[in-house]
Amino acid sequence: MGSSRRILGTLGLLSCLTLSASPASSAPAPKELPRVTFTERYQAVQHGGLVRASNSAIGCRKEQSPEAEPCAEVKRGAAGVNGDFEMFYSEVDVDPDTYNSTRAELKVPQGAKVSYARLYWGGNLRVGEQKPPQDNGRVLVAEPGGAYKEVLADTVIGHRTDAGSDAYQASADVTPLVRKGGAGMWTVSQLNVAMGHSEVGAWGGWTLVVAYEHPKEPVRRISLWDGFEVLAARAGDGIVEVEGLDAPPGAAGKVGLVGYDGDRGVLGDSLTVTSDSGRRVVIGDAENPFNDVMNSTVAEFGDHSFVRQPEHINNLGYDADVFDLSPALSGGARSLNFRFTGESQGHFLGVLFVQTDARR
Repeated sequence: MGSSRRILGTLGLLSCLTLSASPASSAPAPKELPRVTFTERYQAVQHGGLVRASNSAIGCRKEQSPEAEPCAEVKRGAAGVNGDFEMFYSEVDVDPDTYNSTRAELKVPQGAKVSYARLYWGGNLRVGEQKPPQDNGRVLVAEPGGAYKEVLADTVIGHRTDAGSDAYQASADVTPLVRKGGAGMWTVSQLNVAMGHSEVGAWGGWTLVVAYEHPKEPVRRISLWDGFEVLAARAGDGIVEVEGLDAPPGAAGKVGLVGYDGDRGVLGDSLTVTSDSGRRVVIGDAENPFNDVMNSTVAEFGDHSFVRQPEHINNLGYDADVFDLSPALSGGARSLNFRFTGESQGHFLGVLFVQTDARR
């Protein structure tokens, strides 16, 4: 995001309704709304857990600001904002008919059964070019060793425009595809995102969230939430309340999130978790400082522990991180309150998923 970007608006209280997901093949053409309140998409209590695969679809090609760090250094993790660079598509396949493609490893444990899988994708349509929003609801996906298959959005698409950006997030139930494809390197291409240079900058990426069952793993409560909300500095906090937990004292857990247009080195964004026992924890780790959680990283517990192609450290406007939630569960929990604050430039929140141990 460029340094003079206008703040987009106020994030209201996130609702707690439940949505049902239909297979993409049978879904009608999805509607688009500038704001989609967060709702619980999927939840279960079972032996098993949650895993995800993620990558950004676009990266820097050339510096456009005299103050910008070299693009190569930014890809390796130096601070930098997307509005300071000419941005260009990442392309890892050999298909001449795709204009962007990236891969990431999905670590479904051996012997596990996939119970639910959902693919999220989104980006900025207006940079040096304007991409047509009618393409927001379509991507191509290839399972490990497989050919591309068309995936269509099956729910309301978040789509918000302002003077500097044209941002969206779409998603689809891909459970049958992931059950068949399993663990390994997944490829997503033709993600609708604009390239070039503008003050706001280009961003975009995808995340595949998968719930699985495995008889040898602990009983866990898993919950997947999604929406499309603007987090703006000094405009109030965003709140998600996850209820119905049965986490005993000392339980383990994790929380994952997907965000758009967060900048590495632009401070003020944070995530605080409070349990009904009164335990309050500010989330962060080695790759995500407490006051810069939305810092363009794709990491898990502060580490880059799964393979991505390409594997940029600073993804210039795309975040897909997993954090240790165990400190918030030290006293047990029946509910968790997730409170988000926006960085000085503002950013978008798209996905939240939570896994906690449950009593046997």
